[in-house]
Amino acid sequence: MDIVFERRGDGPPLVLLHGIGHRLQGWRPVMDRLAEEREVIAVDLPGFGASPPLPAGTPYTVDATIGVLTDLFERLGLERPHIAGNSLGGLFSLEAADRCLVSSATVLSPAGFFNARELAMAASVLRASRLAAGLPAPLMQRLARSPRRRMTMFGMIYARPDLLDYEALAGDARALRGAAGFEPTLRAGRKVRFRGSCADVPVTIAWGTKDRLLRASQAVRAQQALPGARFVWLRGCGHVPMGDDPELVARVLLEGSDHPLLGAEDRAA
Repeated sequence: MDIVFERRGDGPPLVLLHGIGHRLQGWRPVMDRLAEEREVIAVDLPGFGASPPLPAGTPYTVDATIGVLTDLFERLGLERPHIAGNSLGGLFSLEAADRCLVSSATVLSPAGFFNARELAMAASVLRASRLAAGLPAPLMQRLARSPRRRMTMFGMIYARPDLLDYEALAGDARALRGAAGFEPTLRAGRKVRFRGSCADVPVTIAWGTKDRLLRASQAVRAQQALPGARFVWLRGCGHVPMGDDPELVARVLLEGSDHPLLGAEDRAA
């Protein structure tokens, strides 16, 4: 597949995966900082952002996306890169770590630790957000001028939408509205839970203390499921924390990927 990505910086490669309905530009608040110490590859997942949807008839399963990422790693010459993901991208990152495709995984409010009620709530919020994203641009811009209304529009995703440029928020809304992979991903994810152990790969789990989409009970389950993982609370951050506190998130990502890349000799040891 002709997956769209943005690549910059020098150092150990770090692949960045966004959440459902989002796009690679969601990582822009932290990319310059990361690129000082990492070769950063931010990816538009299949059916999101500028990447094409999966081929007709291909379900939006974890296995299908991991297959696309594996092909991308090979095409870019990445052998077990570090990986980081937010929400749905966090679930994919953990799956890649569990399959020993990466050297470390840092996940920000990863999906896959919800119960049926929590998943239904999150899906309802996301669908409502997608519907609202279809407002005419002039009306959305007029509403977003008010801090209170901006919080109403974007506060389930960001803790501090007032810190983000309106054009970035408008771009996110357009990406959400136009995401061909949105509904098939939601449908395919109804029974998806993370069941792996990531026993051979260092994992960092970070969770926003103001995450209103995937709440703290899921953070507790993630810690219980992966007791060997490092856990970090992102104070004052929401579900998509990169714009809420770029310096904190960049630091967590750099610390989480501060492990040597494992070559064939390391894996055989």
